[in-house]
Amino acid sequence: MKKFFQEIKADIKFKSAGPGQKLTESVGERAPKEKPNQPAVRQPRQGPTNEAQMAAAAALARLEQKQPKARGPTSQESIRNQVRKELRAEATVSGSTEAPGTNMVPKPREEGSAHLAVPGVCFTCPLTGATLRKDQRDAHIKEAILSHFSTDPVAASIMKIHTFNRDRDKVKLGVDTIAKYLDNICLHPEEEKYRKIKLQNKVFQERINCLEGTHEFFEAIGFQKALLPVPDQESPEEFYVLSEAAVAEPQSLQRHKDQLLVAEPVRATLARQRRVFRPSPMASQFDLPGDFFNLTAEEIKREQRLRSEAVERLSVLRTKAMREREEQRELRKYTYTLLRVRLPDGCLLQGTFYARERVGALYAFVREALQSDWLPFDLLASGGQKLSEEDSLAFNECGLVPSALLTFSWDAAVLDDIRAAGAEPNSSILKPELLAAIEKLS
Repeated sequence: MKKFFQEIKADIKFKSAGPGQKLTESVGERAPKEKPNQPAVRQPRQGPTNEAQMAAAAALARLEQKQPKARGPTSQESIRNQVRKELRAEATVSGSTEAPGTNMVPKPREEGSAHLAVPGVCFTCPLTGATLRKDQRDAHIKEAILSHFSTDPVAASIMKIHTFNRDRDKVKLGVDTIAKYLDNICLHPEEEKYRKIKLQNKVFQERINCLEGTHEFFEAIGFQKALLPVPDQESPEEFYVLSEAAVAEPQSLQRHKDQLLVAEPVRATLARQRRVFRPSPMASQFDLPGDFFNLTAEEIKREQRLRSEAVERLSVLRTKAMREREEQRELRKYTYTLLRVRLPDGCLLQGTFYARERVGALYAFVREALQSDWLPFDLLASGGQKLSEEDSLAFNECGLVPSALLTFSWDAAVLDDIRAAGAEPNSSILKPELLAAIEKLS
């Protein structure tokens, strides 16, 4: 027992003796080393190398490929909601980051370039005959209508009503109301109440007063403003009162009413800008200005409307014919097209058209340039496709946008007659004044 307690005491002394020392250490080395009191300075962490970044990107790509793809919407309602979100996003982007008119095919040539096939899209004013650029037409037509008041105020006011007011539904409602006023006067010439129109009348204010040109029309056909007493009212109110001279000529009122009802807005017509070029191997090359690709604000709205209509079609099973029509609709993003026709002598006849115009417009354009405009002919698109003059297809539906080269071909019977007469089928067929202005295609 005594030995047992001695072993326990020896073990306690051994553990309390502290850390051991090597026999090879010197006395100076046995002193415990003091730890420095100053904190260690942290070295700045170096950024990943290029190789590490490339490896990390590759690892992320592998992880994305392994993850299951999210399934798209399956129900009809979820499909419609998804498309509506995309359309709203597109509308927001187009409205905030792009101004109207910037939706265009990449890399059109700058206007003013010497090598443009046409300097731009131009229009002709039907009132003055002036040739106008797109940004000049509205202001010029308004100025022409206002200047027409000095010669024919009735006609000028009718043009102003139909042209200055863009909302066609409001114009129709206002015009029908004015026609009703005039009908009452013509049907009841003895009734004085029909010859007076109260300006503060609710119908007059909502349907007529809101339209530009209506006051000028009333004054031009013989109405005059006057303050008249109103029963059960202390203060007088303003009325339009038809003059006695105008009452004596009901046929004039009827004529003015008919003119007002059948009138149309005054719009500038597209200038064909007809040009004739000598034979050239560059006939199929078109350098178009930006006007052929830009979309106006109205055209962008129409494009958004067409896309919105596509939402409903997503949930409907479509036939092949329906899909083909939708594909053709994509071509409607072009407003204009530049067409060239290669004639039998190799010369090129060029003109500008609306993309939605019918093929018959091109036949009429070519026929106007021919010496013998009564002879039948055919126009062939690329690949020998014959375009029928009676066909109701538009240029964009035929794929002839934004530019195309076509070939003139005589009707088979006409060609036989030309050869029987010993004439040259490939001789010039254009009018002399057009040949005198022929140009070189550069």
